[in-house]
Amino acid sequence: MWLSSLTDDQRRALLGLAHNVVVSDGLLDPNEESMLDEFKREMALHPATEADYLELDGVGDIFPTRRAQTIAMLNLLRLSYVDGAFEIEEECLLKDLSEAFGFDSADFLLLHNWVKRLVALEKEAAGLMAP
Repeated sequence: MWLSSLTDDQRRALLGLAHNVVVSDGLLDPNEESMLDEFKREMALHPATEADYLELDGVGDIFPTRRAQTIAMLNLLRLSYVDGAFEIEEECLLKDLSEAFGFDSADFLLLHNWVKRLVALEKEAAGLMAP
């Protein structure tokens, strides 16, 4: 969502942050791999582009605007739900990232709740399309 509006540096960094989220719980779910591929397509990155771990130090410099930070957080929160569970490791990582962006706990909760509603609507839509 809105990933195409990120700069090239932000796209590479987002992919690294997505890698952090995926490996944070120690499990790699096929749905997570699919969403990483979806991210690459939306960001016009080559499918073979590797996602590597990204340190959170200085991440606010890569995503200096509230818009870029919000895009990153919404997409990473959505990624954390794609395997069907929002694990504590994912939550801790995303809260740390939120703090690195300068978001307070109310901001994090607002973004998190928005993504939970989005995920519920996506499931509902999938049900409507099922035979």
